[in-house]
Amino acid sequence: MRVLVVNAGSSSLKLRLLGEGDQLLGSANLAADAGGFDRRALIGALADWPAPDVAAHRVVHGGTEFGSAVRVDERVARRLHQLTALAPLHQPKSLAGLAAVFEVLPDVPAVACFDTAFHRTLAPAASTYAVPAEWRERYAVRRYGFHGLSHAYAARRSVELAGRPAAGTRVVSCHLGAGASLCAVRDGRSVDTTMGFTPLDGLVMATRSGSVDPGLVLWLQEHEGLAPHDVATALEERSGLLALAGTADLREIEHRAAGGDATARLAVDVYLHRLVGAVAAMTAALGGLDLLVFTGGVGEHSVPVRAAAADRLRWLGVTIDAAANEHVDGDADITGPGSAVSCVVVTAREDLQIAREVRALLTAQG
Repeated sequence: MRVLVVNAGSSSLKLRLLGEGDQLLGSANLAADAGGFDRRALIGALADWPAPDVAAHRVVHGGTEFGSAVRVDERVARRLHQLTALAPLHQPKSLAGLAAVFEVLPDVPAVACFDTAFHRTLAPAASTYAVPAEWRERYAVRRYGFHGLSHAYAARRSVELAGRPAAGTRVVSCHLGAGASLCAVRDGRSVDTTMGFTPLDGLVMATRSGSVDPGLVLWLQEHEGLAPHDVATALEERSGLLALAGTADLREIEHRAAGGDATARLAVDVYLHRLVGAVAAMTAALGGLDLLVFTGGVGEHSVPVRAAAADRLRWLGVTIDAAANEHVDGDADITGPGSAVSCVVVTAREDLQIAREVRALLTAQG
């Protein structure tokens, strides 16, 4: 089965064609603009590739209805559009990608795979907000969690690298990129995660604030007269590392911090403080830690972040090998001698997780 994986982001449409054994048969990143995705560029990218049997789309939000991959028909498409209010910055891009590919490949069945689905296994204690019952019931207010496709793959791949069984292994997956979240995984299932009702919650990110006191938001609106839209835009687009250091590029911040820049040093310290505190919280949810995995752009490429995080987590039994950490190239085991916790780096491959889920769905349906 040839699976065309479609990952629509804010500025690009990533296409990966995977064949049997997950062989990469085609790869392209197409630019997007305010008008959506260029149909001619899409046709050109697919022209020299084998015809796909199915188009698999990463969709950020599945709400409470979609807990696994699903064939997209008119009813499903309509429900996905209705969920846009829960992820207004992300859902429209996924739907635009779905529409663009369907226009070019109308006879190829489409399947949606959801970033929220992996977290459907959260226990009520982990997913429930202590807010009025009518909010939870009428507005489906709960902790959804995100980056589920990345966390699912990272957790599965990490136990392979560490030579551990999935059953019984307690994994904390650190997806660190422009967006960032952690996930506590036990027996291959999500137990807890740092993002909540929206992808704004949790860790400090490139331009997102991560967790803030909700009273701060109310105070800004009530006492300073800021409009809800302005507050939301600031927390999404003008906060995080950008607000702390004047740039969202962690590589530049690390370079400046190493050179003695106090503002950059503070940004790194805030980032790490939130990160290691969240790792500890995920470990508490698991009742211990067997495996720590780094993935995503920062997780895969930032030697200082991995080193500093491990150093601050020594009390949990985390030790990494300095030389191995310095020379990571792709998937790697960086566990230090005598470490009680396995430490690995996993290249983010949401495409492989999506293809896996699609094949499972279509096989089950016959």
